[in-house]
Amino acid sequence: MPANTAAVPDHVPNELVREIGIMLNPDFLADPYEYFARIHDEQPPLFYDAHPMLGGSWITIKHGLALQALRNSENLTIETGGIFPRDPDNHFNLIPQELDPPEHRKYRSVLDPYLSPKAVLQLESDIRGLANDLIDKFIDRGHCEFAEEFARPLPVTVFLKFMGLPLEMTDTFVKWVVSLIQFADRDRAMEIMAEIEAYMSSVIEEKRANPDEGAISRIVHGRIDGEPLKERDVYGFVFFLFIAGIDTVYAALNNTWVWLARHPERRHEIIADPDNIDRQAEELLRIFGVTFSGRTVTKDFEVGGVTLKKGERIMALLPACNYDPDVFDNPREVRFDRPRTPILSFTGGVHACMGAHLARLEYKIAMQEWLRRIPDFSLAPGTQIKYPPSGVIGPESVPLVW
Repeated sequence: MPANTAAVPDHVPNELVREIGIMLNPDFLADPYEYFARIHDEQPPLFYDAHPMLGGSWITIKHGLALQALRNSENLTIETGGIFPRDPDNHFNLIPQELDPPEHRKYRSVLDPYLSPKAVLQLESDIRGLANDLIDKFIDRGHCEFAEEFARPLPVTVFLKFMGLPLEMTDTFVKWVVSLIQFADRDRAMEIMAEIEAYMSSVIEEKRANPDEGAISRIVHGRIDGEPLKERDVYGFVFFLFIAGIDTVYAALNNTWVWLARHPERRHEIIADPDNIDRQAEELLRIFGVTFSGRTVTKDFEVGGVTLKKGERIMALLPACNYDPDVFDNPREVRFDRPRTPILSFTGGVHACMGAHLARLEYKIAMQEWLRRIPDFSLAPGTQIKYPPSGVIGPESVPLVW
């Protein structure tokens, strides 16, 4: 293996060692979803990726093995799984994402009531109105840059209002988050982290003095076991939501609209069956998962016939797990009548995405309102869809014409 390959532990069988570097792999960057579908024919269910990008990590591509890892808090922890560099002298956890049970549930309960299915439905009218306001700006033009004119402002506006953050800071917020998830070098990443902390710390103090109905204020004034949250826990909670909420729905919308533009017959199938929007959306969210999930081994255990040792990392390639042929028959095919099987696009176990209900609602409304008003569209002539190396999978440019 090349000299810069991560060290492979002695107990790892040679036949399970690969050097793939998923997010930097040329085949992945050319077409991530074709890559995730094909990987089941090319790789074992669990293998060790020695690419230096991850510093050496177990990778699973199977739905069942991923669920085992996501649910196994006895042998695995998420607490040491952070991907964002932090100052060791001023450390914070991404809360609740980097907390294990039972602490995880205590912190999550601070916001769960405001992200329940019933709670997010109260936002439906506002989201639908926003979607139409955005479409109004370009529908008569006959073309748009979907990524920047619809996919970005729709979920980001909803998210910033939910958080209680100013919309006029949108461009700065997006720049910060995109730079971090697209693997900025460590020095630049630390600079961005410092910029975010300086800004968010001032926001936290403002919410402390002047409470409102936003999520940041609810965290600042929340209580765990009858006690207010510690200062670093408040910041870790706010930072996690900020990072998680800016880019994920955006990426899912971009991926989906590329597919809709390329498959007019399937697009009209969706339009012709409006009562099936829940299953249509869920199937497309299966096809276009955008994130991964990692854990660290806390004590040796065996999974899939392989021993994982304390201190090793395991990453579930969640989009690949959604293409597991043992779980989803003919997984590459988009089928709106699939049997209901849990998808892993919002991860799973106790750390399942706390914003999943809101994300699904935004996604469905986006499809409904766009297809109602712009049923026929295509990619602009000559468009080449390109995917940047990123921890969130999606193209940055989706030019459409109609």
